[in-house]
Amino acid sequence: MREKQKQRQKVYVGLSGGVDSSVSAALLQKAGYDVTGVFIKVWSPDWMECTWRFDRRDAMRVCARLGIPFITLDLEEEYKRQVVDYMLWEYKAGRTPNPDVMCNKHVKFGAFYDWAMKQGADYVATGHYAQIKDGKLLAGDDDNKDQSYFLWTIRTEQLPHIFFPVGNIEKPAVRKLAAKFKLPTATKKDSQGLCFIGKVDMKEFLGHYIDEKPGKALNEKGNVIGTHNGAIFYTIGERHGFTITEKTPSDTPYYVVAKNIKKNTITVAQKNKSKQNPGAVKTVVLENTNWIADAPQPAKKYSARIRYRQDLQVCTVTQGKKKTTVTFQRSQEGVSSGQSLVLYNKNECLGGGVIESTIE
Repeated sequence: MREKQKQRQKVYVGLSGGVDSSVSAALLQKAGYDVTGVFIKVWSPDWMECTWRFDRRDAMRVCARLGIPFITLDLEEEYKRQVVDYMLWEYKAGRTPNPDVMCNKHVKFGAFYDWAMKQGADYVATGHYAQIKDGKLLAGDDDNKDQSYFLWTIRTEQLPHIFFPVGNIEKPAVRKLAAKFKLPTATKKDSQGLCFIGKVDMKEFLGHYIDEKPGKALNEKGNVIGTHNGAIFYTIGERHGFTITEKTPSDTPYYVVAKNIKKNTITVAQKNKSKQNPGAVKTVVLENTNWIADAPQPAKKYSARIRYRQDLQVCTVTQGKKKTTVTFQRSQEGVSSGQSLVLYNKNECLGGGVIESTIE
């Protein structure tokens, strides 16, 4: 956080009703800022029991405990259009979306950020485990909780107006601070699942909007060895949800290495320890890139990950006129179009892009 001479500047804190954002508000208040808690109300499906009412109540209780103003900001339309509709469209197209990335881009650091600035806020803050120092976006200090992967769409000009107050604190210490501040969320369990909506089985969620369409599961030779419930429901690298009818002597599990949406087929394979695993790729092509720092330099070695909590992988980046390609030192498994690739230089998040295609 900034020095205390910045005190009484106005900060709008996105309160989710969880412990991380609650402690963020308390720390900012302690540092002398004029803090307002904002609960973002988003769209939720009418067929499932969503937790937003309970989360909103907890956010209100935190504000009451701290003695700060509380506001509910209705962003249902933005969330439905930019996160849910996007996710359904991507699955229907055979791609693997990342709704948490789009939620940060269009909701938290899109509509909420823009609204807060118009209200006269100097800063917005969230409970993300990430850091902003010297104009750079850095990974959070707690390796197990670092969320910089989901923040690669933040714009450079936004960095001076964003706080991540718990980004330099490990999760157990955050819990202790919540107890110290006597916050009602101190012992509340962490939320999981789809951004804002909570824990939900993705296939069940998709099944309410996309009809099942049984199809054939193929081996790498194109022979039918099983069945599935619809190619759009599966992601590359997935090992569950399909049935293998042609058994092999090996009990090694099968996993999805390719899918054909038009033909409604998936291709599955078993891992082979003696050879490169099927479906592994070394080079990916990116679209919709966003570089928070300077654009990556050719021939320079960077690190990247293609999924949350994946170990960082050494790579190089080539910038073309229209496309950006990333080549890994080692072949990567489970790569699917639509995923986010996020680039790092040590612990600095440089930005990233959406995987358009792969090159073996």
